[in-house]
Amino acid sequence: MKAKDNSPKRTHEELVKKMLSNPKVKAEYDHLEPEFALLEELLSARHAAGLTQAEVAARMGTKAPAVTRLESGLVSGTRYPSLPTLKKYADAVGRKLQIRLI
Repeated sequence: MKAKDNSPKRTHEELVKKMLSNPKVKAEYDHLEPEFALLEELLSARHAAGLTQAEVAARMGTKAPAVTRLESGLVSGTRYPSLPTLKKYADAVGRKLQIRLI
């Protein structure tokens, strides 16, 4: 018989709040905010267009793993897309690329 887990459960928000109370974690989190914002824009546009990564890739003239690398590279901070790539992605999902400094 398996023992019942009586450990307290935390919500995602509680865990994030706890982690961000660490100044080093907060600094890194803030440093990555632009990448996360760009990823959110890409995913939101792709989902709004009702497209899979493979469909976006076909419209961009590339293969699905390239779109996977583009999207996942932003999460890991290992790859940063070029402006021409972002333009192709925007065109593929029926959007226009707009870059602003705020």
